[in-house]
Amino acid sequence: MIRTPISADSHITEPPNCYLDYIEPSFRDRAPVIKELPNVGDAFVIEGMPTPVPLGLLAAAGKEPAQITTSGVAFKDLWRSGWDPKYRLADQDRDGVGAEIIYPTVGMLLCNHADFDFKKACFEAYNRWLADYCSEAPDRLHGMAQVSMRSPEDGVAELKAVKAMGFKGVMMPGDPAVEDYDSRIYDPVWATAAELGLPLSFHILTTKSGAMAQNPRGPRINSFLSIIRGCQDIMGTLIFSGVFDRHPGLKVVCVEADAGWVPHYMYRMDHAYKRHRYWMKAPPLERLPSEYFAEHIYVTFQDDWVAFRTTDLCNVRRLMWASDFPHSDSTWPHSQAVLAEQTAGLTEQQRNWICHDNVAELYGLTDN
Repeated sequence: MIRTPISADSHITEPPNCYLDYIEPSFRDRAPVIKELPNVGDAFVIEGMPTPVPLGLLAAAGKEPAQITTSGVAFKDLWRSGWDPKYRLADQDRDGVGAEIIYPTVGMLLCNHADFDFKKACFEAYNRWLADYCSEAPDRLHGMAQVSMRSPEDGVAELKAVKAMGFKGVMMPGDPAVEDYDSRIYDPVWATAAELGLPLSFHILTTKSGAMAQNPRGPRINSFLSIIRGCQDIMGTLIFSGVFDRHPGLKVVCVEADAGWVPHYMYRMDHAYKRHRYWMKAPPLERLPSEYFAEHIYVTFQDDWVAFRTTDLCNVRRLMWASDFPHSDSTWPHSQAVLAEQTAGLTEQQRNWICHDNVAELYGLTDN
C-alpha cells in the first residue's frame, strides 16, 4: 500500500509579529519588520542587511511561471497557511500530504547576518513563535528550530534548549561565528546532537558560498544553479574532517539541494581521497568518504526525477521527498501528479521509503 507522503522540507511565511512580539525586549526596536516599500511592495526590512526581503517568492506555490515575481506582492495576498496553522492542514490535504517538516523563510537569509548576537535573538524569537504554530497540529506540523552557533558553547546550550521545547530537529547556519565546522572545537556540538537524537539540517541559501548571487556570472538565472554548492561544501567539510568517525551517531540533512548529484559526488569524494589525500594533506579516515555520505547524510528534494532514477547508486534509505510549500519552487498543489510520474519506475517499497518512511523514522514521527 502506498503511504501518504510526508514533506521533508516545507516552509513558514513569517508574519509581521513573528520577531516583533517574540524577541527579547532589548532587541525589540531592532526586530525584523514588514514594510510596504515603493516599487517593491511588502518586504521584510532587517537591520544590518542592505537589501530588504520582498515577499513575492516566499509564497508563490501554485502560480504559473509567468506570474512569479519578487515585487509588487502584499502580505495579505500570500497563502495564509504560511503563518496560520488553521489553514495549513487544508493545504496539506489539497496536496495529498499527511505531514510536513517545516523550515523558516526569512530565517534562512538571517543565517547570513553578520551580527551573531542579533541573529541569536532573532532565532530564539522564531523558535518561540514556531512552537506556538506547530502546537495547533503537533501530529502534522513538525518545525525545525534555528540555532545561531555564535560559539560552540552557545551551540550546545541552544541544542539542549530546543530539545526541551519539543523540537525534533535543528536548522544550522551554514557559517558559524568561530572557525569552521571542520574544527574540533565543534565536537561538543556534534556529540550533543547525537546524544539528544537531533538531526542537524543545512538548508540552501544559509551559507555565503551558497547564496544566490546578486551579480552572477552570465545571465542572472545562472545563479539558480549555484545555490546547492553551499550545502555540498558543508557535507564535504564534515566528511573529510572526520566528524563521523568521532561521532558515529550524528545524522545530518542536506535540505533542498536536490539529490540527483549525490552518486557522482560520492564517487568524486572517493576519487579525491584515494588519489590525492597525501599531497593535499587530508586527515586519515576509517572508511571511504562515500560510505559516510551513504550512512550519515540525508538529502531532500522536490522536483528531481534524476534522484528517483539513481536509487541504485546511493542509499535509497537516505532520500527524502519534499514539496517545498509555499515557496516558488514548490510542487504544491500538484505533488501527487509529479510523484506519480517521477516514481513510476520504483517499487512500492522504494516509493514509500523516499516519500514517507525515511523521514518518519529520522524524526520519530510515530503518528504519521
